[in-house]
Amino acid sequence: MDTNNLIHNLDQKPVQSEFSYGKFFIFVGIAVILGTALGFGLTKLPKKGKSVNLSSAQAEKTVGIVDKKTFKDKAEGSLKEGGIDGEGNFHLERPGGVSQNVYLTSTTVDLSQYINKKVRVWGETFAAEKAGWLMDVGLVEILK
Repeated sequence: MDTNNLIHNLDQKPVQSEFSYGKFFIFVGIAVILGTALGFGLTKLPKKGKSVNLSSAQAEKTVGIVDKKTFKDKAEGSLKEGGIDGEGNFHLERPGGVSQNVYLTSTTVDLSQYINKKVRVWGETFAAEKAGWLMDVGLVEILK
């Protein structure tokens, strides 16, 4: 076997680098500027499903979480303390008598602050054994 055919000399050419410090720093500078602009822009977008952020005059009137997908049911009446047979901690008195009461509980709003006030509530309806209507309240609006 002839070893002369297996070994070849390669032509050595100088390797030219396309790396340049100037291009690198320009790239980094552009990336920093774009990142800063994107971050600033994202902070200005409205946030969905977050706590209500209204002016101070309205903030006292509306309390809770604005989430119309989860809290899609609404009712209004005078908020009273007490549930029915262990269902709900509060209830809304509405025209038509006791059969029209909406029994309430809340995982997000302290309803005790609105006792004896006329309110509109948004929440999620749950199955109940004794209550005609049982709702987990997510948003409360005080009515005048």
